[in-house]
Amino acid sequence: MALAGLPLAVFAIAVHFCLVFSSSSSPPVCPANARHRDRTAYHFQPAKNWQNGPVYYNGVYHLFYQYNPHGALWDVGNLSWGHSVSGDLVNWAALDNALDPTAPFDANGCASGSVTILPDGVPVIMYSGIDAHRRQVQNVAFPKNPHDPLLREWTKPGYNPLISVPADVSPENFRDPTTAWLGRDGLWRFAISAVADGVGATLVYRSADFLRWERNAAPLHASRDAVMAECPDLFPVAEHGADGLDLDASASGGAGVRHVLKVSMPDTLEDYYMVGRYDDADDTFTVPPDDQHTHGDDYRRWRRIDHGHIYASKTFYDAGKRRRVLWAWVNESDSEADDVAKGWSGLQSFPRAVWLDEGGRQLVQWPVEEIETLRRKRGVLLGGNEVEAGGLREIGGIAGSQADVEAVFEIASLAGADRLEPHRLDDPDALCGEKGAAVHGGIGPFGLLVMASGDLRERTAVFFRVFRLSHGYKVLMCTDLTRSSTRAGVYKPSHGGFVDIDVEKDKAISLRTLIDHSIVESFAGGGRTCMTARVYPKHVATSGSHIYVFNNASDAVKVSKLEAWELAMASVNAGDDGLISSSGSVCAAQVQ
Repeated sequence: MALAGLPLAVFAIAVHFCLVFSSSSSPPVCPANARHRDRTAYHFQPAKNWQNGPVYYNGVYHLFYQYNPHGALWDVGNLSWGHSVSGDLVNWAALDNALDPTAPFDANGCASGSVTILPDGVPVIMYSGIDAHRRQVQNVAFPKNPHDPLLREWTKPGYNPLISVPADVSPENFRDPTTAWLGRDGLWRFAISAVADGVGATLVYRSADFLRWERNAAPLHASRDAVMAECPDLFPVAEHGADGLDLDASASGGAGVRHVLKVSMPDTLEDYYMVGRYDDADDTFTVPPDDQHTHGDDYRRWRRIDHGHIYASKTFYDAGKRRRVLWAWVNESDSEADDVAKGWSGLQSFPRAVWLDEGGRQLVQWPVEEIETLRRKRGVLLGGNEVEAGGLREIGGIAGSQADVEAVFEIASLAGADRLEPHRLDDPDALCGEKGAAVHGGIGPFGLLVMASGDLRERTAVFFRVFRLSHGYKVLMCTDLTRSSTRAGVYKPSHGGFVDIDVEKDKAISLRTLIDHSIVESFAGGGRTCMTARVYPKHVATSGSHIYVFNNASDAVKVSKLEAWELAMASVNAGDDGLISSSGSVCAAQVQ
């Protein structure tokens, strides 16, 4: 494939493995007659079938992803690695599969893994193979032609597996090797999920040559409260500023650097993380004492990457823009029959830049700036910027199914805030379910209605409430899906999370929401709380969608800032030449 506009000075490899995508041999996605009503316009997904790491190399972004080339559902025996490339993280061109299950050490599937760039500039894939006996073993693959900037072909050496299942580890729970890093002692390390002696653990292996690996005596981290924590990611963050850090440049975790350990929990299908200290002398991750007391060793009590519908997130360092970027898998929440009928399942969240907030305990996430290349028509809030109690204002001038909306809600007084008992802080999902968008309150609910039908029978509400505690105030963010669709067989929960801002000082709450047909991604408090949802409204088959600002609080709320943009359709795995360029070429701005 000739990718005419691809800037070969910027090559990043995104290896997203704890996820799986689809085949690239199908018809283009962009033309209207190839579009399904739920298919996204600017989120990464294959042209067909089931999908579920990222890396930056020589000026090109590469996304490798788990993928079933034979159908729209997950099938362990058919797991391959799909491969797409981009110059801007928005437009993507599909290449042939990077890995397929062709050897005894991966006969039952090429499962999750990561890409590491060696000192000589050659990338290496390390991945979990499910062998002929259905054991999870660790393998490597190298580019067949290291001088090919697109890394189109890969070879698996016959000396695989590099690491077989240890005696104390469950053969069905030994997977997901991370990107490797060099310690100050010159040894390579990588982390991997395992159940060792019945305890969920993130193990560390060391090597001098990337071929012969020895397990560290102590795990990076372990939790007796978790049987299995998969898809680990260990990465550094600067204590000050939003610049990203490379793994090797900060492996020691010295002054000005902290580390984030993120895991995915299969029992809750959620991603959790903690900011702590990594010591490369003994290869352990330590949680600060205050957080240890509050959150403990149970990963499910750690902070959430996203309070909605994402899983198996993975970060990579984008050296070209000195940032760390996060991807996550977003699966479907309609029925398997629906997936088979439409011929595909699963997509990726829009890539997010991540950094440490000023308090040093939580991450900030924000859509990468390249999304702005898709902006076309600008919307306007009809009827003025003050929304009275019980009021509804439409954001006009743009199509509601492909949009980027950013708003700031000002609160004149907190005197009317409803009281909340402290124990209700433990379950924000249940609180949002009880106090939905239609339940009137003191300060809130107010926010956005998105993917709404003209008669409002279908609508997804993203909103806030402010509660008064004995020691201050708490801001609750909700995404209410209970009326998102009139279709049967659709999962329609209420997602909830608290926003760590000082509303008493700021008297304002910010919200940014990306709307793309069947996915809604929202960022509150400048990205301190994130919430992703899948929506399947029935009305989109015959009519357009609308966006509204609503207010069901006791008093009026002022929208002091509103920027709303209709977004064009990106070129995602359409397979045409010249799709990717630094200027961000896109398909015609079709909005459906």
